[in-house]
Amino acid sequence: YVKLLYARLGQLHCGKCGTPVIPETPGHVWKALKDFPRGSQVIITFPISLRAATYEQMRRELGVMGFTRLFLAGQIRSLEAWEPEKKDEELHIVADRLVLRPSERKRIMDSLEQAFHFGKGRLDLWIGPAIQRPAPRGDSGGAGRPARHLAFSSRLECAKCGVFYNAPLPSLFSFNSPVGACETCRGFGRTIDIDLDLIIPNPALSLEEGAIRPFGGRDDYRMEFDDLMAFCRRKKIPTKAPFHRLKKSHQKAIIDGTSEYYGIRGLFEWLETKTYKMHVRVYLSRYRSYVICAECGGTRFKEEALLYHLEGLHIGQIYAMSVDGATDFFKRLSIPSEDLASQMILDEVRSRLSYLREVGLGYLTLDRQSRTLSGGEVQRVALTSALGSSLVNSLYILDEPSIGLHPRDNHRLIRILKGLRDLKNTIVVVEHDAEIIRQSDFMLDLGPGAGEQGGQVTYFGPTSGVNDSLTGQYLKGKKRIPVPRERRRPKKSDWLTVKGAAEHNLKDIDVQIPLGLFVCLTGVSGSGKSTLAEEILYKGLKRAKGDSQGRPGSYRAIEGLEQIDDAVLVDQRPIGRTPRANPLTYTKALDPIRRLLASTDEAEARGFGPGHFSFNVAEGRCETCKGEGFEKVEMQFLSDVFITCPSCGGKRFKKEVLEVAYEGKNIDEILSMSVDQAISFFEDQPKVKVPLAPLRDVGLGYMRLGQPINTLSGGEAQRLKLSRYLKTGNGRPQFYIFDEPTTGLHFEDIEKLLAALHRVVRGGNTVLVIEHNMDIVKAADWVIDLGPEGGDRGGQVVVTGPPEKVAAHRGSHTGKFLKNYLSSRRGQKVPKASSSIVSQTLSDIDSAITIRGAKEHNLRNLTLSIPRQKLVVVTGVSGSGKSTLAYDILFAEGQRRYLESLAPYVRQYVKILERPDVDSVSGLPATVAIQQRISHTSRRSTVATLTEIYHFLRLLYSKLGRQHCPGCNRPLRKQTKEEIVDQIRN
Repeated sequence: YVKLLYARLGQLHCGKCGTPVIPETPGHVWKALKDFPRGSQVIITFPISLRAATYEQMRRELGVMGFTRLFLAGQIRSLEAWEPEKKDEELHIVADRLVLRPSERKRIMDSLEQAFHFGKGRLDLWIGPAIQRPAPRGDSGGAGRPARHLAFSSRLECAKCGVFYNAPLPSLFSFNSPVGACETCRGFGRTIDIDLDLIIPNPALSLEEGAIRPFGGRDDYRMEFDDLMAFCRRKKIPTKAPFHRLKKSHQKAIIDGTSEYYGIRGLFEWLETKTYKMHVRVYLSRYRSYVICAECGGTRFKEEALLYHLEGLHIGQIYAMSVDGATDFFKRLSIPSEDLASQMILDEVRSRLSYLREVGLGYLTLDRQSRTLSGGEVQRVALTSALGSSLVNSLYILDEPSIGLHPRDNHRLIRILKGLRDLKNTIVVVEHDAEIIRQSDFMLDLGPGAGEQGGQVTYFGPTSGVNDSLTGQYLKGKKRIPVPRERRRPKKSDWLTVKGAAEHNLKDIDVQIPLGLFVCLTGVSGSGKSTLAEEILYKGLKRAKGDSQGRPGSYRAIEGLEQIDDAVLVDQRPIGRTPRANPLTYTKALDPIRRLLASTDEAEARGFGPGHFSFNVAEGRCETCKGEGFEKVEMQFLSDVFITCPSCGGKRFKKEVLEVAYEGKNIDEILSMSVDQAISFFEDQPKVKVPLAPLRDVGLGYMRLGQPINTLSGGEAQRLKLSRYLKTGNGRPQFYIFDEPTTGLHFEDIEKLLAALHRVVRGGNTVLVIEHNMDIVKAADWVIDLGPEGGDRGGQVVVTGPPEKVAAHRGSHTGKFLKNYLSSRRGQKVPKASSSIVSQTLSDIDSAITIRGAKEHNLRNLTLSIPRQKLVVVTGVSGSGKSTLAYDILFAEGQRRYLESLAPYVRQYVKILERPDVDSVSGLPATVAIQQRISHTSRRSTVATLTEIYHFLRLLYSKLGRQHCPGCNRPLRKQTKEEIVDQIRN
């Protein structure tokens, strides 16, 4: 919608002089003339490009049309007497000359029209108190000195610079279109280039000590180092002084090179010509990172798109605004009342921004990449489309929309969900947040445990009547996560200090983080937590340790680096996307199990090695399904079908491999064990038991060893990652960063998570957790609260210290909620389920579709209510508006609203019907139209094709049909190698 606004209302400014470029009319020119005093003398001219070869012809044609004079060098000259001096010259032909008076308005307007016409959209005005009269024929005339020259153009052209611009299209304001995307970065806003921070990671080293990492040092014996030393000797550049103390000119010569030395950039430019070699591409990736595109400045747009302004701002500046800032901007933007189309577009922009603000996302910038949003933020963004569609009788399913949302903003999300419910929709929310659960109408609790111990309904009914199921006990306060009796205290010397953190909305802050403790980073959504933890701390620590994870955010320094060995980020990204990965392969416990199976007498007798017990190797896997356990049947226009492999029965291995057993269990039976069962079974095999034990410690004892990792829930994947760090470490302190580890976790699971995190800390490590869950915050040793608000009003340290100190701070939103969690909550009552009665303002939604002010085609401001769940007939004489009401109003609006609730990526492939001319339509469900007319029919169309029976018949014959030999009519089938061998043997 914003790109449509810019295409319609954007004010073009010349890229050279910055002057507004407006297609001008004679009316604009007359308005400009009114600024000059009455009696001024005016010459109106139009330009014509001259070519010497056509001068005589041009002179004759102009003479026929009545134009006999030109204006040149301040003089009016006769075309007959003047001879061109240049082959290519622009002449100013005099269209009229007159004295400026109000009575001359009609003459002036006519002359302006004429000049625009013959000048192909361009004209010039020469205005002064006195202008030389035309000279006699053959005379050059006297010197005329007009006081002022004005140029005008009726095209998108800068009259001063002569630069012509194309008419703006909506695609010009889209960085997803080649029309509008920056040609350098192709609409991404970033380019990849060598990163000097990676090439010179430690400027305190000298050149001889290896300050330039790709060149090495004196002990590495590299050709590049020898070339550098020879160059430094010739230019007398010190090689034993720290690199940062070298003169700027010396640093520049080493980095950029000179005419006699290639330098760092020269070497990498040469390597760029060798990128067809794999090892060169790998080498380059070590020293390159993404930087802001120098061409577009990160806006992603071409220069032409940025020349259009709305209220002084180009579209890149609009996208860089936060939702709060954009809301205020578009609220101030005014549009002429007669421009109804632009007003409609502006209303759409305003409504979507208000929805985003309503769900607590006012801190997000409009150019924020969607892949950087948390799962909860993505859902809340999608909720804006759902609420804006105003559909009824729909089912909405949400998966933990509270992820990333501070408890302070929960009421906003609840209000949105109840607003959808009050539109007669059904809302199903998978949620662990206690407040959202308490505000629901009904509650479905599954359990009682996980895995094989789950899958049963432990309670279903009104939330106010919840029983003593595991969830019910936590909701009622009968069971709770305890507050630690003692907290670890920071040591005076063990601190990690970030100085001058200023990335995104961080306000040049200094943050001290105690080492060896369980630290919680809190704050309202958008306060800068992820920026501080991931963009600055994690990337900064990794870069300092020589393992770059991308360019870190802006900061002056990180002190205390020497006290930690490495930094580890455990975020919400999926572990893997392939079904071949499972908990055994992830924990490296499969290798010892394969060796155990290969060591059995049966395996040795058959000549089987460890590779035969892997479904990733051809030696042992079923060749029919390639170790997948299923076969994929492509169903063309239907969803693909996955069927159990007929050869191995879904066991993934060859028959002879499955005949080998260890302690009575073959490889398939071992993969079918749960973690708990496997730990008991391999009790005397520490190489198997030790890697699996952490899975049980984080509450994943129920998980099957062979369960594909890509089928794990978000909470299971987080805990699987965490289990890797519960193993015995290398004895050196690590710095672990967890991004909302409670995602997908029940109250009971959170207690297990806390036990695991404290175990990591007891190993001498530091754990920093970004979290909104107060059960986690209250169990921390130290809390760093950012805020006080989100976006531009955040990015400051509100309070740091133990949870009790944070809870006592009046300016902390986190403290207000933390206070209740630190106090006893036993015996807390669950509030009654919220009323399902719809508000009075939505009473018409209960049973009817209400149309107000329908003016489409011949409908005369029609207002009526159509009852839902009834058979309604629309009748009337031909042309009375029946089809307009049924199809152009009801169907078009119902389909349009449904499609607009889908993702933008899907909508770009679907034609969305235009909005009909109607004031409002409420109570409208998703709509289907069954029409008499069948579009795009041909003589090939039949009842079978129209009803799609023919397509299913084709599919049936292609999947189930038996092919027969055309010669002997015997059925044909393909045989496997094993079947052929068995046939020969028999």
